[in-house]
Amino acid sequence: MTDAAWAVIEPLLPPAGRARGRWRDHRQVLEGIVFKFRTGVPWRDLPERFGP
Repeated sequence: MTDAAWAVIEPLLPPAGRARGRWRDHRQVLEGIVFKFRTGVPWRDLPERFGP
């Protein structure tokens, strides 16, 4: 995700850490979702850089 795209999306998201620690970094989560749909890999096969 480009920095320009992130600048548009970030203000629309809730503040990080408010969902009882459920979310990691919002950008990391969204990048993982984009990666999954772009490559077609199963969720369990996402690279570790996207977190658990």
